[in-house]
Amino acid sequence: MLGLQHLPASVLQAGAIFLSIMIEALPFVLIGSLISGFIEVYITPDHVHKVLPKNRFFRILFGSFIGFLFPSCECGIVPIVNRLLEKKVPTYTAIPFLATAPVINPIVLFATFTAFGNSITFALYRALGSILVALVLGIFLGFIQTNSILKEGAAPLHTHDFSQVSAWKKVGQAFIQSIDEFFDTGRYLVFGCLFASLVQVYIPTSMLTHISHNPFTAILLMMLLAFLLSLCSEADAFIGASLLATFGFAPIMAFLVIGPMIDIKNLIMMKHSFKPAFILQFIGIISVVITLYCLLLGGF
Repeated sequence: MLGLQHLPASVLQAGAIFLSIMIEALPFVLIGSLISGFIEVYITPDHVHKVLPKNRFFRILFGSFIGFLFPSCECGIVPIVNRLLEKKVPTYTAIPFLATAPVINPIVLFATFTAFGNSITFALYRALGSILVALVLGIFLGFIQTNSILKEGAAPLHTHDFSQVSAWKKVGQAFIQSIDEFFDTGRYLVFGCLFASLVQVYIPTSMLTHISHNPFTAILLMMLLAFLLSLCSEADAFIGASLLATFGFAPIMAFLVIGPMIDIKNLIMMKHSFKPAFILQFIGIISVVITLYCLLLGGF
């Protein structure tokens, strides 16, 4: 403790901000990891496939909203989507699910609600933005892009089959999956919290204020930041809340909506199964829709 007294005040301030964000975010990451682990063991894509509607547009809606029942962050969504596609779930259902599941599930919405001082506004507009993106993606894949978006001959991702496991072993496997996800996502959370704390302490406020004066530039900057940080969707709201005073409502909303959809982890996993052309279309559609959505929110 005596050694800390000799550190510069800015380092101590950054450390305090880092710890405050971490303490707020960790419980939500833990809860999300636990629920995700049990979903991995007890719920299979077959269960979802059995309840798919027959109508194409209703399938798009189904894919856009079913994520509410999957309290998992984006880290585990791509393997689930690949499994759904292997089970012949249409792309215009699976891809909207990929876009909304990490955002509209109860854990993430409650984390967003809490991070912004128990404000329903941010949680509501975040959910609406993700649903809008999902609908556009679904319509694009269902009515415009009719070619296959999957790579030919792509090897299936490693998946787990717990159907033959005893009841007690299933519980144990659920906790094992939860622990793996917690530590896997926790490292990204640590980096994000550290980055946010350093931004608040060391980047001149005048520079950020100058950027935030232009809504379009600020939105693009926060979208890029969300991609670079690749935060867990159960914790990114706390990072966004810490930057709200600097950037304002619309750029932070762009950060919250695009982060779970386009991040480094997901793109690497998507590259395994999806054609590069579709990945570029995926990034382009999401970026354009979110930019327009947030510009409208900002009163541009």
